[in-house]
Amino acid sequence: MAASDLPAMKTNPKFIFFTDYDGTITESDSNDFMTDTIGFGYDLRRQGNMDTLEGRKTFRESFKEMMDSVKKPYNECIEYLLQNIKLDPGFNDFFKWSLENNIPVVVLSSGMEPIIKALLAKLVGPDSEKIQVVANNVRARPGKSINEEGGWELVFHDESGFGHDKSRTLRPYAQLPADQRPTMFYAGDGVSDLSAARETDLLFAKKGHDLIKFCVREDIPFTVFESWKDIHAVCKEIVEGKQSVQEAAVEGHQQFKSGEAGVNGSANGAAK
Repeated sequence: MAASDLPAMKTNPKFIFFTDYDGTITESDSNDFMTDTIGFGYDLRRQGNMDTLEGRKTFRESFKEMMDSVKKPYNECIEYLLQNIKLDPGFNDFFKWSLENNIPVVVLSSGMEPIIKALLAKLVGPDSEKIQVVANNVRARPGKSINEEGGWELVFHDESGFGHDKSRTLRPYAQLPADQRPTMFYAGDGVSDLSAARETDLLFAKKGHDLIKFCVREDIPFTVFESWKDIHAVCKEIVEGKQSVQEAAVEGHQQFKSGEAGVNGSANGAAK
């Protein structure tokens, strides 16, 4: 695929930031929040996450079970989330800096595009339209209206076991010729980010979350972040040539071994 065919390459950027949305740009995961409070609850959701990490279920299967348990009309779900989901306090400053430095931001999400765009419009403002969103979608169930009780269902982005295999968006950028290929950043926190973790140049994994366990188990380089203030600081150093991607990418294992990554376990047992 030519660079001109890739949406984030329109301005010939030297860097692109790909990111998960729920629990990464936002302080909490909107899908987890709905499942825990108006779906089948935390315990069943957490069990589904562990089943995915340990290979008993695909992410697609566990996520569909989560969303099927939410019966509230879709328009009420959006309003419910608009009232409860907050943006990471460092994201807007990072996003402003990215616009000033020709660094496109691309959201890759297993959430639903209408919800993500509604939340971004409220939390980021008009410039949110400059963020490309690649996500799952939603539709009315047969014979129902999307805005009635039990009336909507998830529509997956692709046929993969993830439902949305994020690596498929990253890979064409990674395969560009060396003189065109941008440096690729990615930020994430959970099991839906596993497919993207291997495809990026520098992975930011959120402190205390499942993605760190996977990276340690699979020996994938990463660095830990608590908020987008951390991401902003590291990216600024790299863009200004003060730190290399390689230097930043070795820090995660060191943070894990020293107990600073916010997860328990060893490299051999990290996914348990």
